[in-house]
Amino acid sequence: MFSAFVVCFLVASFSVNASGYTTELLEYEITAVDNLNLGKSVAKVWNLTYSEGGKSVTVIKRNTSEGAVYVVNSDFFEVCYASTTKGFGTRTMKKSWSKVPFQINDVVINSDEVKKQQIITPEKVDDKKALGLIASYLPVLLNEQYTHLLN
Repeated sequence: MFSAFVVCFLVASFSVNASGYTTELLEYEITAVDNLNLGKSVAKVWNLTYSEGGKSVTVIKRNTSEGAVYVVNSDFFEVCYASTTKGFGTRTMKKSWSKVPFQINDVVINSDEVKKQQIITPEKVDDKKALGLIASYLPVLLNEQYTHLLN
């Protein structure tokens, strides 16, 4: 059992390093942000940080008629994930939720990867699982020359 874990860990580490992403992005911290008055449409807010003292991105949960939407944003990019009865994955973001100019966002975010992540899992997920999936899959969405935005 232990050897199977070690092999899986080594394979995961190798594949991440082979794709150009550092192991620093494998470790992350998610902290809840309390006492924010962001309006009725915002249910919860978290900060996601990949390295100690690194830049954080904000994850904003909004409840919609279809399910939960998680808007992930920083100063230079933003992406939307949703958890609905159709599953969990990337979705098109409403223009009213967008704060980053599309010209900047389109340079930082890899549109092919966004399409690949439209269905990460076919199941509706809770906040804990959604945040873990976002933290795991977000680094892959950034074009390689912009992964430093997460450190």
